[in-house]
Amino acid sequence: MSIDQVPRSCGVALATRGLQVRYGAVQALHGVSIDIHAGKIVTVIGPNGAGKSTLLNAIMGLLPDNGMATGRIEHHGAEMGQDPVERRLGRGIALVPERRELFASMTVQDNLELGAYRRRDARKSRQQCLHEIFELFPRLQERRRQAAGTLSGGERQMLALGRALMSAPSVLLLDEPSLGLAPRVMADVFAIIARLRDTGVATLLVEQNSRAALKVADYGYVLELGSITLQGPAGALAADPQVVAAYLGASKAAVA
Repeated sequence: MSIDQVPRSCGVALATRGLQVRYGAVQALHGVSIDIHAGKIVTVIGPNGAGKSTLLNAIMGLLPDNGMATGRIEHHGAEMGQDPVERRLGRGIALVPERRELFASMTVQDNLELGAYRRRDARKSRQQCLHEIFELFPRLQERRRQAAGTLSGGERQMLALGRALMSAPSVLLLDEPSLGLAPRVMADVFAIIARLRDTGVATLLVEQNSRAALKVADYGYVLELGSITLQGPAGALAADPQVVAAYLGASKAAVA
């Protein structure tokens, strides 16, 4: 499988430096600094309301009108400043939102083709791009003529991922990809996320299922009340007593 990427080193694809976000008088993020390397999966875990989705929205330039971000957001070393969403998309940053935001009345294939309209790699035809996505998601090929609104939850998540990959992103932001999925389907989705390393894309995974996230990630950050409280290799975090007690208890569902 070879979703084409612009050749890049294993350096930092996306970084935040002292990122702060305010919603009016409420500060949601307090000086957050993270690094995401090309070909790596980085996860941010933490409780509800910790600021995980705010972090993704700030990176993507999707803060609401009362939101203000300060600090630096860098894409391959270049500061994005106040770039609008369209420019961030053009740089090669793609977001798969929690709500997936598919066009329910359009077919699976039409949804995928919409994802290619900002594709940065012009060497391939749209049909070649679709072929690669269907290799990664065979179920989408089987359902390519179905309306997106008729798909199961897992299939909708696969479609949202496939649509984002159609733009050949260098950075992929995933917001709660396991939300609402049955454990077996969730395992399939996380297996696909793990395969994204082969494409060279840098993946930032925000996920409530901490066990699943740390299992698939290379590196992790714990975000609590808007601040990074712990960070390290995913395996080390999964063995950390604080993380185990707070996020990996026996009641947490594991990915098979």
